[in-house]
Amino acid sequence: MGANPDFEPFRLPEEYQDLRSAIRGLAEQEIAPHAKDVDENSRFPEEALAALNESGFNAIHIPEEYGGQGGDSLAAVIVIEEVARVCGSSSLIPAVNKLGTMGLILSGSEELKQEVLPDIAGGKMASYALSEREAGSDAAAMKTRARKDGDDWVINGSKCWITNGGKSEWYTVMAVTDPDAGARGISAFMVNANDEGFRVGGLEHKLGIKGSPTAELYFEDCRVPASRMIGEEGTGFKTALATLDHTRPTIGAQALGLAQGAYDNAVAYVKERRQFGKAIAEFQNTQFMLADMRMKIEAARLMVYTAASNAERGSADRGEKLGLMAAASKAYASDVAMSVTVDAVQLLGGYGFTRDFPLERMMRDAKITQIYEGTNQICRLVMGRQILG
Repeated sequence: MGANPDFEPFRLPEEYQDLRSAIRGLAEQEIAPHAKDVDENSRFPEEALAALNESGFNAIHIPEEYGGQGGDSLAAVIVIEEVARVCGSSSLIPAVNKLGTMGLILSGSEELKQEVLPDIAGGKMASYALSEREAGSDAAAMKTRARKDGDDWVINGSKCWITNGGKSEWYTVMAVTDPDAGARGISAFMVNANDEGFRVGGLEHKLGIKGSPTAELYFEDCRVPASRMIGEEGTGFKTALATLDHTRPTIGAQALGLAQGAYDNAVAYVKERRQFGKAIAEFQNTQFMLADMRMKIEAARLMVYTAASNAERGSADRGEKLGLMAAASKAYASDVAMSVTVDAVQLLGGYGFTRDFPLERMMRDAKITQIYEGTNQICRLVMGRQILG
């Protein structure tokens, strides 16, 4: 088959390339200089939050009618990828803002959207509260309860592993409203940080993403207006699963950014580092490692972008393909992030093991991408079930 002179290689439309340039410039100038200090002092990246809020990249997915930019899922993953390329902790600002509001966007009432979404577009943050100490991968085993009391719901229980917990203004909270109905007895609520009976507990001490607080939440007769239930009673677990189909690619994007950042640092280093009279980039074993790293990154990028694009199609095109690709992109990209960051540390030798370079931080940050928003084992279960129908 002859060459087609009109053929152009696959490339993103110009608007997405412009978006990448804009967010990369912001990330390198406003976020990267603080990434080391954020990690070493386990402090929230306030500089990143301010820069993202000012630019509108904090929650690019919020529709325009609620004060947001109305960016699609592909735009959101590009933003997250580019922030993660310089700081994994900071990338959780846009990523978790989407996670904390996606259920509302998919299933919430217009009244509730008008109450919450302008806050997020305006710079406040949202978090997602599904997991409990005894209900992680088995989320349907949750013990948090909500009972109707007049025009309110009263929530009792606790949630754990809440990303950006204590920093967020709004929380999507899953609670059991009918203990006899199994997964169909779970409902979703929007809880505000100022609601009576809500409090934030202690923070986890973690291997990575140290700049993003991971907190426990407590609900002690927490009173929430009935208007803050997301969708109909008993649809919370369905909303939770639909949310993950839309947000797992964002974790894939975070992983992709970490891998790209580590790769970029490694390439720059091997060009400068000399051993045996020449740059170590000239050795074939170095080139083979870099080639393998680059192949994995490019494959992961296509999977993440495809999964994100699937989320924008009509409901008739979603179904199994959306869930399958969301789980696959998250699992594959996070495995790639772990592999690439480990190899990048190896290429720097002893220097890679020190905090003088960002590689060890990226390696530590990458590990969580294999665990949260569905462990990679759970993602493979999701894929297997959909493959077998």
